Amino acid sequence: MKVFLKLLLVMVMVIPQWAHAQFAGQSKTGITAGTFLSIEVGARAKAMGGAFVARANDVSALYWNPSGIAMNTSHAVMFSHSEWLADVNFDFAGVTLPLGNVGTIGAFVTSVTMPDMEVTTVFEPEGNGELFSASDIAIGLSYARRLTDRFAIGFNAKFIQEKIFHMTAQTAALDLGTVFRTSFNNMLLGFSISNFGGDMKLSGIDTQVEHDIAPDEFGNNGRIFANLETESFQLPLIFRLGVAMDVFHTENNTLTVAIDGVAPNDNNQYLNVGGEYTFSDLLSLRAGYKTLFLDQSEEGLTLGAGLQTKLFTSGKIAFDYSYGDFGLLNNVQEFSLTIYF
Repeated sequence: MKVFLKLLLVMVMVIPQWAHAQFAGQSKTGITAGTFLSIEVGARAKAMGGAFVARANDVSALYWNPSGIAMNTSHAVMFSHSEWLADVNFDFAGVTLPLGNVGTIGAFVTSVTMPDMEVTTVFEPEGNGELFSASDIAIGLSYARRLTDRFAIGFNAKFIQEKIFHMTAQTAALDLGTVFRTSFNNMLLGFSISNFGGDMKLSGIDTQVEHDIAPDEFGNNGRIFANLETESFQLPLIFRLGVAMDVFHTENNTLTVAIDGVAPNDNNQYLNVGGEYTFSDLLSLRAGYKTLFLDQSEEGLTLGAGLQTKLFTSGKIAFDYSYGDFGLLNNVQEFSLTIYF
């Protein structure tokens, strides 16, 4: 365990610095594909300002830190929906199933959809009567296990696809996460790497063109079919390192604070901070602040609440809501429903 923790510490210190060095002196914005993978999941986590990599212990841990699903001993399923910016619909569904000493398995689907849009051309700027659509999807399987009563590790394997009109890009990726409960007031340390995988490259019939390979020669075929070459783009690789701790914990009252350091490969590093107050395992109030120290960020204050109640005899159901300020882009609200059984 000590050797593993030392290796983990090296990864936490070295890998983000390596990623930063690859783009030293350059703007990293707009260099990745599959950017929907950076949209955070779960109203509870988002209401806490995205400071959730150490605290992740519900189904949304499938996104934040897959090792967190090992911290929940109940079977659970989550459905989450938000109307993202520019009339984009963002949806997540996940399930986790504890299997005792074997570990915990999970599965999830993340999708981004939007209304159909009109096809426009240079000569028909108002539309030519044809419609096109765009969508993104990620489908994954997860496994996590407690190696000790204080330490857990988990990973996701996922398929990613983006589509626009007749063009498609797809690849596979892995997520890896760990969580460690310390002896100091049960403080949690969490670390995750998200979207470690292959590049994405659009392909489809829209790249097909007619080409004359010898325009200066008489009598050759000037309508040879060819395909334009599209460029490959990396996935949005994200490193998260976080700390969470209960400031106080009594029979009916718990206050948790958390802070995450985030190092993406397509932006500069920043911090997320947040807190959660829970009364009698019934009502939760949450608040946070996102992207601290990130220049020109439109994100900031987050707020939210949660309510949970018993379901039948052995289960329970939880409703969560989050509000996130997006500055000039107004706000994003998310609703989540989680059933424990």
